[in-house]
Amino acid sequence: MNLRSKIREGKRPFLISGPCSAESEEQMFTIVEGLKNNTSTELIRAGIWKPRTRPNSFEGMGEVALPWLIDAAKAFNLPTAVEIANKQHVEAALKAGVDVLWIGARTTVNPFAVQEIADCLQGVSIPVMIKNPVNPDLELWLGAFERLAQAGITDLTAVHRGFSFYKHPKYRNIPSWEIPIALRERLPEIPLICDPSHISGRRDLLLEVSQKAMDLNFDGLMIETHPNPDEAWSDAKQQITAQGLVELMSQLVLRSSDLPLEDDLLKDLRSKIGILDDRLFDLLSERMRISEQVGNYKREHNMTILQQELWAKMIVNRLEMSQEMNLSEMFVRKFMDAMHQESIRHQTKVMNPNLTKKEE
Repeated sequence: MNLRSKIREGKRPFLISGPCSAESEEQMFTIVEGLKNNTSTELIRAGIWKPRTRPNSFEGMGEVALPWLIDAAKAFNLPTAVEIANKQHVEAALKAGVDVLWIGARTTVNPFAVQEIADCLQGVSIPVMIKNPVNPDLELWLGAFERLAQAGITDLTAVHRGFSFYKHPKYRNIPSWEIPIALRERLPEIPLICDPSHISGRRDLLLEVSQKAMDLNFDGLMIETHPNPDEAWSDAKQQITAQGLVELMSQLVLRSSDLPLEDDLLKDLRSKIGILDDRLFDLLSERMRISEQVGNYKREHNMTILQQELWAKMIVNRLEMSQEMNLSEMFVRKFMDAMHQESIRHQTKVMNPNLTKKEE
């Protein structure tokens, strides 16, 4: 199958679903039957090998489970996808007749592992989906695509599943939406799928994350489903039933990505935004010129660039203002940090002119 064409030319969202782990022949047949008869699922996923954080956790049934997935999907005329992490997984999946491979986040983060998979796929024509690495590193994600492309794999798809964060109050893996957006900017021809199950880690957040992905013009969704989610052997809290998937999809609002170029109101609003953006950049440029004057003062008085106590007070003050200004604390914090780093760069340039190399 040509997955890229199927995603881009088909109805949005392209839906991938199936259990976190293939647990038994009966489980696979039951969930695939439910998905085929009730949902618009176009690709069946199932974990065969499960990379776990600690030993003695359920690590998947292994190669014995491949026929359960293949036979269940074939019975309902659906293609299959499995996660692979090494050469042995690739060889077993190809031998079993899996239609699509995906590289998981714990593998994408390791260039050696990705290269081993790429080398194993030399001369093989099969679609490969690549999840983002566990840490928010766009270059690592891009590198995985480059390694597969150099091996001759051209049917590639990106899967955004969020990034590891220690005990986040809401998400299992923080979305950091700016990273998949940046990936699409660099690789506009690559379809982009969202994995709300791994971002949310809990079924009550699946709709929220799925809607955000659709509003950001993602091409599809990968959602974990199970006949009895509460009894699942892995990631029980984030899985839903086939009927739960039906309900979720019925609540999604799908909006057009087409620009109404002839709409005068939108043109006027975009023009106003452009004017404000110009003013913002003028103000930022002026602020950095003043930062250089501050740098000159600090150099003359032998002061350090970073004044930690003053900076801490500035952050507290701006965060307190965020709600009044109708801005999120996260945005204000990121903006202030970015502006502070640029200010430090300008002060460094005037305080240490002989040591500061010209920036490219």
